[in-house]
Amino acid sequence: MNPGSVSNITRIPELNRRILFTFGMLAVYRIGCAVPTPGIDPVEIRRYFEQSEGGGVFGLLNLFTGGAFEQLSIFALGIMPYVSASIILQLLTVVIPKLDELKKEGEEGRRVITRWTRYGTIVLATIQGMLMATALENGALGANTVLDPGWAFRISTVITLTAGTSFIMWLGEQINERGIGNGISLIIFAGIVTSIPSAIANVWDMVRTDQLSPLAVIALSAFMVAVVGVIVYFERAQRRIPIQYARRVVGRRQLAGGMTYFPLRLNTSGVIPPIFASSLLVLPLQIAQWSGVESIADFTNDWFGWASWPHNLVYVALIIFFAYFYTGIMLNPDDVAENVRKNGGYIPGIRPGKRTAEYIQKVMNRVTLVGALYLAAVCVLPNMLQSQFAVPFVFGGTALLIVVGVAMDTVGQVEAHLVAHNYDSFVQGARLRGRSQR
Repeated sequence: MNPGSVSNITRIPELNRRILFTFGMLAVYRIGCAVPTPGIDPVEIRRYFEQSEGGGVFGLLNLFTGGAFEQLSIFALGIMPYVSASIILQLLTVVIPKLDELKKEGEEGRRVITRWTRYGTIVLATIQGMLMATALENGALGANTVLDPGWAFRISTVITLTAGTSFIMWLGEQINERGIGNGISLIIFAGIVTSIPSAIANVWDMVRTDQLSPLAVIALSAFMVAVVGVIVYFERAQRRIPIQYARRVVGRRQLAGGMTYFPLRLNTSGVIPPIFASSLLVLPLQIAQWSGVESIADFTNDWFGWASWPHNLVYVALIIFFAYFYTGIMLNPDDVAENVRKNGGYIPGIRPGKRTAEYIQKVMNRVTLVGALYLAAVCVLPNMLQSQFAVPFVFGGTALLIVVGVAMDTVGQVEAHLVAHNYDSFVQGARLRGRSQR
C-alpha cells in the first residue's frame, strides 16, 4: 500500500469506522485473554510454563491463543474448536450430498452451514473444556493449580471455557460483518503478534548473557526477512491462463473481442491449510496430554510431538491435502469453463466445454502442488532449524506465514475499499458534470 492510499483512508468515513471497529473487537479479545478462569491459581500456571519454557503442544497452543492458555484465562481454548468444527463440516460436504446441496444454495445454505458449525464448536469446546478441567485436577500443569477440586470446579470450567470460545467466535463474525479483514484470521494474527515483544526480549537476554552472538542475531534477522520476502513473492504469484473473446452482439450493442487472462493464484487457499493442519495436529496431542494416561501421553509425544520427524511428515501431508481440498472448494473448473463459454470466450488451442475444464483442472493441479510445497517448506523448515539446532526464532514458520498472509489479505481488502470509493466518486462526479452540461 502506497503512502497516498494510507492518507486516503482518513478521508473515507465508512472505512474509518470499519478499521476502528476491528481494532475495538481485537482489544476486547486481548482484555479477555487476561481474565483468569475461576478456581485456578495463575501463579502456578505461570511457574509451570517458565519451567517448561512453553515447549511442546502447550507452547503451540499458547502461541495461537495469544498467551491466553499460559494464563489459563477464559479464552484458554482460543478459536481452535471453531476451526476444527469448520474442518469437519467442510470434509463432510464431500461425503454428504445434503451438505453439498446446501453449499450451492447461496446465502441461505451458507447460513445453515454456519449455524451447524456453531453447534459443532460448542460440542468440541465442551469436550475440550471437560478434558482440561480433569487434567488440571490430575496435575497436568502443576500439582497445586486447582484451588478447590471437584465437580463444581469442572462444571464451572467447562461453562467458562465454552462461553469464552463462543464469544471469540462471535467477535470473529462481527469483524467479518462490520469490520475489515477475516475475523477468525485476525484473531489468530493478534494472538501471534502479541508474543513478539517477549520473544525479542528473550533474544536480547541471550545476547546479553553471551548465549547468542550478535552475528548470529544478524544472520537470524536476515533469514527471517528473506522468508518474509519469499512469502510475499509466492502469495502474489499467479498463473495467467489466456482467454480469447470473439466479437459478439448483445441486444443492440456490439462488443469487441480481445485477449484477457484468467488469474490462477499460486496459493489459492491462503493460510487455511497451515491453520487447519495445526488444528488437527494440536487436538490429538492435547487430548492425549489431558487424558491422564501416562503411556498414551508418552507415546503421542515420542512419535507425534512438536517438531519430531513423524510430526513434520504428517504436517506436510496435511498441508498438501488441505491445499488441494480448499482450492477445489474455492475454484470449480467446470463452472469456470461454463462461464467462459457463455461469454463467448475460449482458451487458444483448447476446445470450449469439457476440454477447457480439463485443461484448467490440469493447470490448477500443477499450480496447487507448487503452492502446497511452498507452504510446507515455509511452515516446517524454521521449526526444524529451531528444534535441531536450537535457533531462537521469534516464532515458527506457521506463525510467520499466518502473520504475513493475514496482513497482506487485510491490506488487500483496505485497498479494495479505496478503489470502490474512488470508483463511486468518479461515477458521481460524471453524473454531476452531465447534469451541469444539460
